[in-house]
Amino acid sequence: MFAGLRGAKSGGGTRSIARRLFVSAILWSVALLLVAGVIISDIYRRTTEQAFDQRLGVYLRAIVADVATPGDDQRLEPGQLGEPQFELTLSGWYWEVTRLDVEKPEFRASRSLFAMQLPRLSSLGVQAGLGGSRSGYAIGPEGRRIRIVEREIDIGDSGIYLVQVAATTEEVEAQIWRFYIALAVTFGVLAVALAGAAAMQVRFGLRPLRALQEEVSAIRQGERDKIEGRFSEDLAPLAGELNLLIDSNREILERARTQVGNLAHGLKTPLSVLLNDARTEATPLAEKVEEQARIMSDQVTWYLDRARAAARTNVIGAVTEVEPAVAALVRTFQKIYAGRGLAFTAQVEAGLKFRGERQDFEEMIGNLLDNAGKWASSRVEISAFPLAEAEAGRPTFETVIEDDGPGLPHDERARALARGLRLDETKPGSGLGLSIVSDLVALHGGEVKLEDSPLGGLRVRLRLPMM
Repeated sequence: MFAGLRGAKSGGGTRSIARRLFVSAILWSVALLLVAGVIISDIYRRTTEQAFDQRLGVYLRAIVADVATPGDDQRLEPGQLGEPQFELTLSGWYWEVTRLDVEKPEFRASRSLFAMQLPRLSSLGVQAGLGGSRSGYAIGPEGRRIRIVEREIDIGDSGIYLVQVAATTEEVEAQIWRFYIALAVTFGVLAVALAGAAAMQVRFGLRPLRALQEEVSAIRQGERDKIEGRFSEDLAPLAGELNLLIDSNREILERARTQVGNLAHGLKTPLSVLLNDARTEATPLAEKVEEQARIMSDQVTWYLDRARAAARTNVIGAVTEVEPAVAALVRTFQKIYAGRGLAFTAQVEAGLKFRGERQDFEEMIGNLLDNAGKWASSRVEISAFPLAEAEAGRPTFETVIEDDGPGLPHDERARALARGLRLDETKPGSGLGLSIVSDLVALHGGEVKLEDSPLGGLRVRLRLPMM
């Protein structure tokens, strides 16, 4: 669900915006549901206890009225309270009347109490409420938890009495637990519904961001020049700023290329004049001028190539098809070295795309093919294929160029990549080829390795960014 929008991996643990929004919504929903569940459960328990106390209070008032009635016939008859359980032994429903103003308290109780006595809430520290009545929990006969309501009444000369009515809480607790279970199931279903709603809300709310991501990805892959389409009022300014940034990048790049070209033209012309004039004279000074001018020309060429390459690596949306570029280079070098009978073969996986400009790719591969052609005995092979493991979170591919020439000793491989160093003066060139390749690869965040080839010569492995 959230695969379309990933957060930038800055430290390896950054979550996507969609996942952060979804998780935060779920956490807040669960927290609110828990708080609501606790509050509702407490309210229901209190309400149920109050209703139970009211039921016991009805029996309490009936007994109080009986006790307060003048005469000697103030004794409740079986079934008079309308609750048969008062007559069943240890049924859990009890009443008791105790006279307190005599030396030896007098007791009168329901048949269900079976000669036992109820604990007094006043002795348990329960405070009296309005009207002097008390209500609370205690442990009754047979160790069962009971709910008691009691009240002291003073009827003058007739005495002071403590009237108690109690009932087991098993029925109330069962009713409360049934409510808890129903509440938990209801809130569980509600939590699942809220999770689905949060996922839909996040997906719908971030749809414009996914559309903007697709536009930027299309530009990066070279499919478009700028962000197109209509966006919401929140993202439209961002899309506009990105387009301005892309245009500004292109303008800066063009100005840099123009200035580099002007510099190259301004330097090469005077150097050419110096070289031509020096060749016309056979003096030590002329030879020295020619030598230094040629070095300066090579240095200018190298730094200008490096500047051009550095500018091209920042081009947004530059993409190069690897297969046609390699095929064109192979055909070119096949013709160049046709006189020596060299065979150039290529094996490139279809669909490979280099993340950079074609000129950079051709310059890297061209220098390597040219170097291999100079040293090869009969054949040069080139292959390109994607790598399974991404480099620094980006997909990469590898290009391998090898020949059947004499190869290169291990101790000279690092020197071969040094700028302007020629290991064999008998071969044509300035010694800048492998150095340019190394610099271009580094500018694109890649890697170059020199190894022994199974063909007997040198193998060069280039690891480059892939689209």
